[in-house]
Amino acid sequence: MPNPTLEVPDDGELLIAVVADTHSKPHPDTEAQLRARAPDLILHAGDIGELGVITALGRIAPTVAVRGNIDTPTPEIPEDVCVDFRRGSELAFRVFMTHIAVNGPKLRADVRRRAQAAGAQLVVCGHSHVPFIARDGDMTVFNPGSVGPRRFQLPICFGVISLAKGRVSMEHIDCETGQRWLPPGIQRH
Repeated sequence: MPNPTLEVPDDGELLIAVVADTHSKPHPDTEAQLRARAPDLILHAGDIGELGVITALGRIAPTVAVRGNIDTPTPEIPEDVCVDFRRGSELAFRVFMTHIAVNGPKLRADVRRRAQAAGAQLVVCGHSHVPFIARDGDMTVFNPGSVGPRRFQLPICFGVISLAKGRVSMEHIDCETGQRWLPPGIQRH
């Protein structure tokens, strides 16, 4: 099966929303927060729960999902997937998405090998419910956090990846407030 592919506009922005760990119960404000951003694509990094979650997300934007450890294996939802972003005939950027990707702050060796073999620059994952953006060697790792039921004192948030003018930027959005989420102690500018 070919990688899902999106065209990156030369003079515009491509916006990708990233969710994970919905566990069948996305936060009630998830849909409104995603619609407000009008993403071109939604990535779901696993622990979907009921597949109706993917159907609902698909009414907002095309949705690509991977299976998480709570999800029943099904042919429609792979364990991992690459998503390509092209500018004309050139590959501009490739995302490798899988549910469980890190061991502590580092990529698991098997995930690193698969992502590198695929030629990806970014690994998107879920599982921990902890929102983070990290660099591990030559690879960037992005966990959007969780928009599902709250776990411990973790925020309910999702991620946004923006591709514009040859640059990639990432941030987290608090699902309850709609504001940019930053780890405690980080100043907003």
